Amino acid sequence: MKDYLRFKWNHYMCYEDAIGVVEVILILVVLISLVLIFKNNITDLVNDIFKTISTNAKKV
Repeated sequence: MKDYLRFKWNHYMCYEDAIGVVEVILILVVLISLVLIFKNNITDLVNDIFKTISTNAKKV
């Protein structure tokens, strides 16, 4: 009985680790998809930020 419970516990812990890996992969897929969808908007935003930094740095 003790060995059976130990086996079940180890099996449960291995199964839970696999769920974490799947969740991380899904989150990465969603983030990469969002970046690809909003690539132009993100590029424009970053360029505007760097332009603002450059103009304000010249004032200092």
